[in-house]
Amino acid sequence: MMNIMKSVAIICVLGIFFMPRYSESAISCSVVLQDLQPCVSYLTSGSGKPPQTCCDGVQNLAAATTASADKKAACQCIKSVASSVTVKPELAQALASNCGASLPVDASSTVDCTTVG
Repeated sequence: MMNIMKSVAIICVLGIFFMPRYSESAISCSVVLQDLQPCVSYLTSGSGKPPQTCCDGVQNLAAATTASADKKAACQCIKSVASSVTVKPELAQALASNCGASLPVDASSTVDCTTVG
C-alpha cells in the first residue's frame, strides 16, 4: 500500500513538471517575464540586433499569446514592468520584428492594453 502511494505521489510531481507551460486560460506574468528577461539589458542599453536568447524568449512568448486573454494579460504585464525600467523606445518598438516574431504589443510602458485582442 505504501509503495502505491509513493508511486502516485511521484506521478503527480512528474505531471506538474511535464505539464505544458501555457495551459492556463491566460498567460501568467511570471511566464511573460521569464520569456523577456534576456531582453532587459538589450532594451535598456543595447543597440543593433537583439541577442539570440532574447529572440528565443520573444518567439516563445509570441507562440504563447495567440488567444485574446493571453494577449491582454501579456500586455498588462509588459506595461507594468516597462514602467519601472527605462527602455529605449526604438528598440522596444522593433523588438518583435527584429526577432522575426509578432507580439501583440511593444515592450513599452505607453502601450494601450484596451486595444489588444
